[in-house]
Amino acid sequence: MPGIDECLLEAMLLPGALGAGVADWTSGLALGAIGQSPGGDHEATAAETAELARTAAEHPGFGVPAGTGAEDRPVAEPPVEDLIITTRTAYHVLCFVDTAFDSSVFLHLWLDREEGNLALARLRLRDLAERLVL
Repeated sequence: MPGIDECLLEAMLLPGALGAGVADWTSGLALGAIGQSPGGDHEATAAETAELARTAAEHPGFGVPAGTGAEDRPVAEPPVEDLIITTRTAYHVLCFVDTAFDSSVFLHLWLDREEGNLALARLRLRDLAERLVL
């Protein structure tokens, strides 16, 4: 079971990976980062991506429909699994991490659009999120 540093190192092994981070979506705090940062500052990137993650996690339109077990879901668990933001040159994949405690953590992968494989990155990031130990 990898910790934050090991998780980020594994994320950077993905083809086209430019940078990766783990952040808290309620506070915008960077818990770890590696590689490049889109704006050149990992702390600022964590705060900015946390805004996107928080908006998606708290938006009622992204909730799970009634009758699908949503009633049993803990309040802290966001109904969104991940977010994919596409730019002309890159992909940003934000993957929410489910934990045994009241978690608001997500993984952020910055992926070169020409060299990366979005489907592979999404699957591997989901696997890393499931194995991540905080």
